[in-house]
Amino acid sequence: MPNAFQPSRRAVLLGAVGGAAGTLAAPGLLRAQPAAIKLGILQPVTGALAQDGEYGRLGAELAINEINATGGIKALGGAQIQMVFGDARSSPEGGTAEVERMQAEGVVAVVGGFASPICLASSQAASRYDLPYVADVGVSDAIVTRGLKNTFRFSPGFGSITAAALDNLVKLNDAAGKPAKTVVVVHEDGLFGSGMARLMGAELPKRGFEVLETISHPTPARDMSNIALRIRALNPDLIIPSSYYAEFVLLSRTLQQRRIRPKGIYCVLNGAASNYRFVREFPDAANLVMDVNHWADPRKPKTAELRRQVEAQNRFWLYNTPMNYSAVMLVADALERAGAADRAKVIDAIAATDGKFDRHIMPYGPTRFVNGQNQAGQAVNTQIQGNDIKVIFPAEFADAQAVFPWPA
Repeated sequence: MPNAFQPSRRAVLLGAVGGAAGTLAAPGLLRAQPAAIKLGILQPVTGALAQDGEYGRLGAELAINEINATGGIKALGGAQIQMVFGDARSSPEGGTAEVERMQAEGVVAVVGGFASPICLASSQAASRYDLPYVADVGVSDAIVTRGLKNTFRFSPGFGSITAAALDNLVKLNDAAGKPAKTVVVVHEDGLFGSGMARLMGAELPKRGFEVLETISHPTPARDMSNIALRIRALNPDLIIPSSYYAEFVLLSRTLQQRRIRPKGIYCVLNGAASNYRFVREFPDAANLVMDVNHWADPRKPKTAELRRQVEAQNRFWLYNTPMNYSAVMLVADALERAGAADRAKVIDAIAATDGKFDRHIMPYGPTRFVNGQNQAGQAVNTQIQGNDIKVIFPAEFADAQAVFPWPA
């Protein structure tokens, strides 16, 4: 009689036959799963830029989940993408430190950075290792004019955005019968706001607008009463603010409370004017504010689908999310064409991206990179209408007509 703890020869043979049959029935079990592809996602999720960083991370997560759920990187046997996340801590030094860690962990590329100073420092660090770097939002044109072969930007830069802002302002004003002739520029006193104010001061007069005054404010700012009173005294047709989220919300609410109503507020790369948090929390102050900024293509079904996913999590639909979603899709597309998780091949594949890349949701034409910059990247004009953010320019991407000048 066989020992209770010792299987019989017959049981062993039956088990072997059953195991072989099971293996034959599931031949996929014999194939080794391809190694995961590590992708660095760099965002500032602590510090002053934490809100933007969190929404950038969300966009990357949505893209990675979608790629993995639809078969992974098919050219690499269905390899899954594994996020290696780094918190840039709202500083260039934090971003650089995270790139060094990602390099040590063997990522194939890095996406993100958000702010221009972080993108500049982080892409420079990545270049030492020939590590592909795709900037998500940073608008400084220096990001792609340093000759770094590893660095790419799918979105538009400062020069392109401000040129579109000025051209579209002229079109908007002309179409309405030129109601706006005078402007007050309000700006935060840091590098971003001061640079924007200088550009507006130089370019607006060339386009027929008189700049009555340029008014600066600190960041953070606690009170906008004096600025509002000065605007009331100047009585401009247009206010053009360059401020971060909290400061613009404070300015717009102060103007509303004091019943200061110009013919329009026309923002450029504003921290609040293309932000659903502003729309939801302060709808009266937000109504009819215009902005020139990054935004997703409202005509694409995928845009609506992703927005539903984001809002189902009780989050706002901010431009950081579709921009990072699209940047991760760009890297995935490059991996498919490179056919290898090889950094040099991925760099070459991104550089060669063309109009066949269609998994992004931005309002761009056919993709074409020149010296790391996507030539099709463009900002759009948005306007807050009826508690929603609508695209009003360019016409081919618009889902609403501009309301300008504001009704009295």
